[in-house]
Amino acid sequence: MAVETDVLDELRRLRTRIPRLTGSLAATVDGLVLAHDVPETEPEGLAALTAAALGVAYRMTDASGRGDFRELLVRGSRGYVATYAAGATAVLTLLAEDRVNVGRLHLEGRRSGARIADLVATRVGPGTGRHADRPAPAEHRAAALPVTARPIGTLPVRTPQRPTHQPRPQTGI
Repeated sequence: MAVETDVLDELRRLRTRIPRLTGSLAATVDGLVLAHDVPETEPEGLAALTAAALGVAYRMTDASGRGDFRELLVRGSRGYVATYAAGATAVLTLLAEDRVNVGRLHLEGRRSGARIADLVATRVGPGTGRHADRPAPAEHRAAALPVTARPIGTLPVRTPQRPTHQPRPQTGI
């Protein structure tokens, strides 16, 4: 069974455990969809927005000295968008109605995030490649966390460069 199928099963079980949950999406921290159960919503766009929000949330927790990112809750006039860390490489986003039990949403969202993190970590990759259905060897699981110059979820900083030409002076303004 591919990791996408396992994750989709978890998303469907999550919908049965949380009344007033209207959708769920699991994605990589880069904004690629792993699995989704979001009717009437474009999953690719939601995954991209989740990745952007994750980058901002990571920076906010870091700048405020609050430790590693765990979750983000946004309340709109018609409901909630909750995002939970699902390991170092995945994220879970839940959409709920305004009258949802927020405590239950957090409880089940955190549990499902941990299950999705386990599913993603014990597979070779996010359901791609010819060996995706095979559990990853122990040495690959230990090396599953990427070693990068910047932590996952942070955005690269662009350094402004000087223009290659001199701007023309504007006259007659």
